[in-house]
Amino acid sequence: MLGAVGGDGGDDEGDKEKEEEAERERLEAIREAEERRKEKHRKMEEEREKMRQEIRDKYNIKKKEEIQEPEPVEPENPLMRKKKTPEELAREAEEADQDEFTKFKNTIETQIGEVKTQIENNCSMQ
Repeated sequence: MLGAVGGDGGDDEGDKEKEEEAERERLEAIREAEERRKEKHRKMEEEREKMRQEIRDKYNIKKKEEIQEPEPVEPENPLMRKKKTPEELAREAEEADQDEFTKFKNTIETQIGEVKTQIENNCSMQ
């Protein structure tokens, strides 16, 4: 009777191994189910894209290119901002059309002109 109360400990190890094996099987089943689900959704999306392309081809529609444009940064109070003059708007449009080298050249020429003006103002002959 005393032997039954204390136990020999052999059953606990067998139970732990069975539980670990059951847990591994459960995790494997979950992983396989997730893979099947992902594959199913991938196939469905391929079919949908194929149908979309057929519609685009039928109606001569070009596929949209998803380009995310950065949102323009507005001043703190857009009602108080300074309106641009037509000259400023024309200059900005012209700058957009120019290549990088021309922009760099114009920037340097502008800076040289500003420095020249400052020197002339500070060093006027009396």
